[in-house]
Amino acid sequence: MLRSNTLIENVDFYDTLTFGLKLMKGLGMILVDKQINEVVCARHVRIDPFEAKQIQPASYDLRVGAQGISTTSKQVVNIEEKGYFELRPGDFAVVVTREALAFNDSYTARIGLRSKYARKGIIATTGPQIDPGFNGRLKIGITNLSPHAIAMPFEDDFITMEIHKLPMPCQKPYAGDYQGDTALSPRDIEAVAEGDNIGFAKMLDTMRALSKNVSALTMNVDKQIKQSEIVLKQNKSIMWLVGIGLAIIGLITGLIGLMIGLK
Repeated sequence: MLRSNTLIENVDFYDTLTFGLKLMKGLGMILVDKQINEVVCARHVRIDPFEAKQIQPASYDLRVGAQGISTTSKQVVNIEEKGYFELRPGDFAVVVTREALAFNDSYTARIGLRSKYARKGIIATTGPQIDPGFNGRLKIGITNLSPHAIAMPFEDDFITMEIHKLPMPCQKPYAGDYQGDTALSPRDIEAVAEGDNIGFAKMLDTMRALSKNVSALTMNVDKQIKQSEIVLKQNKSIMWLVGIGLAIIGLITGLIGLMIGLK
């Protein structure tokens, strides 16, 4: 009886261990450089154009694409033709990636802004995940929180993308509103350009101009006050001299009267 129980326990343990190993083998993982190259070559994930130099130790760098629009420009900028995209202080903008992407139902990705732009004062406001089944170019929302204009050259690295292998294929691949988009749509343009309120960048410019005017006015007032103080000091000096003069005249008059009295 004891032997039978031991066999059953051993079988249960073996099954549990086997199941655990299979589960661990299927867990999702972040792909490293070699794996990124392998899944792209196998077309599980498509990156177009794909360049090996963009592969990082555990990510792939996406670049500034041909289109962008900001709350200052209010129209689509041809970044490829112009050579760069300018983000004014306080600007909100949408920039399209150079690369078009396509994921099968077993892969997903997470994105983030490159640190070189984050250190300049730019933040990315786009959701961090690319769902399985997505295909198209990414439209990255960014805001310039710095006091300086920032230029983003065409094809410059600005988004880093981690690619994840899922434990199993998803049942409902992405089929949302942005599926298949490769350029800014009228909806995207309207969302940025057609706002009724004054843009934050223009508000900052207005505040800076107002600040300069106030500073100039303050300097002018200070100058007037200093001039008034100088005039007042001069008037005090004159009054002091007049007082001394009158005193001297009074003294002389007194001496003359005294001399006449003595005669």
